[in-house]
Amino acid sequence: MDTTRGEMMDEWVKRLTGRFVVIDGPDGAGKSTQIALLCDYLTAGGADVVRTFDPGATAVGGKIRAILLDHDSGPISPMCETMLFMASRAQLMEEIIKPALDRKQVVVCDRFVTATIAYQGAAGVNVDTILTVADVAIGGLWPDLTIILDVPVSLTRQRLGGRADRIEARGDDYHARVREGFLRQAATSPDRFAVVDAAAAVDRVQEQMRSILKTHAWGKR
Repeated sequence: MDTTRGEMMDEWVKRLTGRFVVIDGPDGAGKSTQIALLCDYLTAGGADVVRTFDPGATAVGGKIRAILLDHDSGPISPMCETMLFMASRAQLMEEIIKPALDRKQVVVCDRFVTATIAYQGAAGVNVDTILTVADVAIGGLWPDLTIILDVPVSLTRQRLGGRADRIEARGDDYHARVREGFLRQAATSPDRFAVVDAAAAVDRVQEQMRSILKTHAWGKR
């Protein structure tokens, strides 16, 4: 074994104890692939990792997710979407995220409030309203760090191909606003956000994510 790397990972694991990390970004950014690689890497380094996703991951959340994404649900107002996402998120926080953090595990979550700000914000919901409702839903327990995987709309369309849920199927103008919404959040709060060019090769994206996590100055909860 590489002793130097092992010593570095020991320190890395200590810094991650009890931390809440979110990976977010536009549809087609490759979040699932990158989160799997990252969690495997952290686990191999000795971290006790809990991987989850939003919306869903709980029985109630799974049902809400189906309503939100299924074309058969018909028209859903942006505010209704916002409240459904928050309901799922409240259960996720109570059932999975908070208990894991209380156990000093590392939580890595696929999407969180950042997505609602980007997607429902792009549909016209006031961002301050989203933040106010979100703070209630998550009990004020915000992520320590959110990594945004950034990709242009043209590339997301290529990656998604013909697969598109109810929200993914919206037009390019909408998804361009979504992308802007993600980047605006990162620019506004650089202490809690980082942006990665997810148009790069898979291994390069993963390298950037690991580097960010190792060097990021963690903000106060």
